[in-house]
Amino acid sequence: MQPETKGDFRARLTQWVESPLVRNFVLAVIVVNAIVLGLDTSETARDMSGGMLGVIDGICLAIFVVELVVKMVAYGWRFFLKPWNIFDFLVVGVSLAPGSGGLSVLRALRILRVLRVISFAPSLRRVVEGFVSALPGMASVFLLMTIIFYIGSVMATKLFGATFPDWFGTLGRSAYSLFQIMTLESWSMGIVRPVMEVFPYAWAFFVPFIMVTTFAVVNLLVGLIVNSMQDAHLAEDAEATGAYRDEMLARLDEISARLARLEK
Repeated sequence: MQPETKGDFRARLTQWVESPLVRNFVLAVIVVNAIVLGLDTSETARDMSGGMLGVIDGICLAIFVVELVVKMVAYGWRFFLKPWNIFDFLVVGVSLAPGSGGLSVLRALRILRVLRVISFAPSLRRVVEGFVSALPGMASVFLLMTIIFYIGSVMATKLFGATFPDWFGTLGRSAYSLFQIMTLESWSMGIVRPVMEVFPYAWAFFVPFIMVTTFAVVNLLVGLIVNSMQDAHLAEDAEATGAYRDEMLARLDEISARLARLEK
């Protein structure tokens, strides 16, 4: 009997770590860890647990580290070729940063471990991949919005800055006020109507601004993200179809080879 080679060991290890049992177990650990980190924010829960929350959190982190080490051994240098593996590596690595002394603020970053659920859920991965693929198009939209905001801020400062310095006294304040107006947060009674009491025709500035930014540019961003998610979904389906086709062709070749041997 030939000894198991390094390649065979890695193949078996890869098959094990990617098995549904292991993946579902890690996903369950992520959920438990998320609950523990939420309970850890409550002083009452910490007192009632008697230190168990910290122990469970440490066990969860240890499981994540072991999982990543096993994956790195199984994949070798190919581990860093998959973006989701790099994502998991960075999230867990942040959790290993010291959380005492001046770096105690880093303890709050432990909650980033919950983001690992994205790499285990295909539907969430599709959303993130769609968002990432939409970034180049979104950059152009953001540039357009920046230009619109700059023009609007200059105009608002010139028109209303002297009378309403708290809202439009400087370019920065005008930009922030216009951002609030774009989000439709208290824009009418909070800003626009008080301005219109002094400048009755101020609506001629604010209404077109809202129409352009809130209803046009923001919806354009949403459309870009939705289209990118659809493209990512189609690409994933095409990849799955191609893999299935290759598997069927391989089986047909194997059947043909067996039939050829039988005919001989």
